[in-house]
Order: sequence, then C-alpha cells, then structure tokens
Amino acid sequence: MPAASIISVLDDDPYVRAAINNLLESRGYVVHTFASAEEFLSSAHSSRTSCVVADVQMPSKTGIDLLTQMRAQGSATPFILITAFPDEGVRMRALKAGATCFLGKPFVAADLMQCLEQALAAGKTSTE
Repeated sequence: MPAASIISVLDDDPYVRAAINNLLESRGYVVHTFASAEEFLSSAHSSRTSCVVADVQMPSKTGIDLLTQMRAQGSATPFILITAFPDEGVRMRALKAGATCFLGKPFVAADLMQCLEQALAAGKTSTE
C-alpha cells in the first residue's frame, strides 16, 4: 500500500484551515496546517509535502509570493491557490506563477478534491 500523500494547508483563517484539514483527513490524506507562509517555510514539512493548498491573501507573504519563491528555489511541489476575493487578474497571476488550480471561497468540496487529484497526478509526473 503506497504511503498517503502529505498535504500542507496554509490559511490565516483558523476555521478555513480546520475545514480543509477535516475534509482531507476524511479522505485519507496526511495534513499539516499552517497560519502563514513563514510558518510553513520554517517547518520540516516544506520540503516533504506532496501538495500545498494556500490562501492567496495572507499577511506578510501571499500564496502567490510563496509559490514564486518555491519555484525560484527549484521546487516543483504542486500548488492549489484559494481566495475569498477571486478575480480574473489574480487567477491569471496564480496560474502564470505555476498554480495547478485556483479556487474562490467558498468552494465545493468536490472541486477541491478534483484539483487535488489533478495536482498530485501532475506532481508524480514531474518527479518521475
């Protein structure tokens, strides 16, 4: 049996973190949650995560900033970016930076799961 994928969830809203954590754990994923990009980057999980689900609007470092930084450091970790303020300009910036998916909050659980499956499949392809 393959090891469960490790998903890192970054959102400054504790209720959003808890909701995504509960959803993903109920589907068998190992989940680590973080209140900020800095907290994630200073953890041991930043280099061992299978996928990052990150809020676009976070204090200090946005989800897009984090994605850009990780790509500049050579990381191919798939990213799903979520935001309560979706607009076409932000969506285009997120996708151009390399996000696999971009979801507006609130989103349907099935949409997140579809994005996650897509991201994990893309992540496996990039590491083979």
